[in-house]
Amino acid sequence: MNAWNRFWKWYESKILGSIIIIAVIQFIQIPHMIWNADLMLEVGVISRVHPVIDWLLYSVDLIEIISIINIGMIMFSLVKKRIARKNQVSVKNL
Repeated sequence: MNAWNRFWKWYESKILGSIIIIAVIQFIQIPHMIWNADLMLEVGVISRVHPVIDWLLYSVDLIEIISIINIGMIMFSLVKKRIARKNQVSVKNL
């Protein structure tokens, strides 16, 4: 088994952990959305209170990159499994 197939076999066994990571990242988005709404409405309750808080809440957007990559890998894994299953069924029918 080559390294590529070993990686995907390992990754597929860890998909639940990947989904948990995605869920945590999405929950982190809630304070970010509230901060962003405060910024857009120029209320000033949360935004522009302290530069460190603003930086932390702004940087949450960068964490989304991990979630996007993770979802792409899960989708690729599921498509790969579906294709392998179809190939097995077509070979059995011959």
